Amino acid sequence: MNSKIATAIKLKNSPVAILASDQLPEKALRFQKDKWGCVISMLSAAAKGRTAAFDQDTAGCLGGATGLAFHRYELGFIEYFLSTGGAGGREGEFYKRTPEYAREFINSLPHIDLPAPYIVFKPLETVGSDETPLAIVFLVNADQLSGLVTLANYDRPTKDNVTVFFGAGCHSTILETLAQAQAPQPKALIGLTDPSARKVIDKDLLSFSLPFARFLELESMVEESFLTKETWTNLAKRIE
Repeated sequence: MNSKIATAIKLKNSPVAILASDQLPEKALRFQKDKWGCVISMLSAAAKGRTAAFDQDTAGCLGGATGLAFHRYELGFIEYFLSTGGAGGREGEFYKRTPEYAREFINSLPHIDLPAPYIVFKPLETVGSDETPLAIVFLVNADQLSGLVTLANYDRPTKDNVTVFFGAGCHSTILETLAQAQAPQPKALIGLTDPSARKVIDKDLLSFSLPFARFLELESMVEESFLTKETWTNLAKRIE
């Protein structure tokens, strides 16, 4: 399917559909079993037209397997790696001040029961009529992000319909978005604020993710919203 939102915000790349699948797509990009790779590099590839697929053995890293909802972290190493280091002789990332803070963060991550063994990233326009994505991810610059944040607040009287969570790139972009799909009033999420993930994404891009049902709601309101009015159309002229 094609996206009215993507057209209105002059998105150069493709919105990425996140799907659960019982079958491995042909010619999908994949990480080798038990070999390191960053899930966000595959998200970038999907935005540029490729299809990528993962299972619990080909998620790229422990964080990727958690971010794709295949399993949860096991404590004992990760809380030290995220903070002060020391466990396993590894230097810490110092993203949390103490292992205790990191442990509380890890325990706060949502648990998702996936309906199929594979997670697939593919360009939205290649999604078939028999497929229903779990979520949609836009990779956007600052102007495009302003449009998406405004649109996500267009049909609700509240002001907090978009949020940002701390976490790995795949946590904030995939896992937390899947959890929002279960919320009564699902929010959109701004992601890719993780310094470790940013090295595999273009420097001017952040992610904007939302459950598929919420995406369809916003798609239906493009023509009636500010996206067709003077303020936005003038701003959009400078989006290259």
